[in-house]
Amino acid sequence: YGNLIIVKHSETYLSAYAFNRKSHVREGQQVKQGEVISEMGENADKRPALHFQIRKNGKPVDPLKYLPSS
Repeated sequence: YGNLIIVKHSETYLSAYAFNRKSHVREGQQVKQGEVISEMGENADKRPALHFQIRKNGKPVDPLKYLPSS
């Protein structure tokens, strides 16, 4: 997955972002909603890629249940 960024939202929830080309945050930094945390990178086939997960108690969950509707 290349460079990985994990954002801890609470003791229960975290979000993970992989295939980052460049990180704009450092470990332990607090981030705010809407803040740019990275630049999207590429997968092994050199195609633009982003892997995103929300995890609850360490297990992946359906992110659509946790993201705002558009």
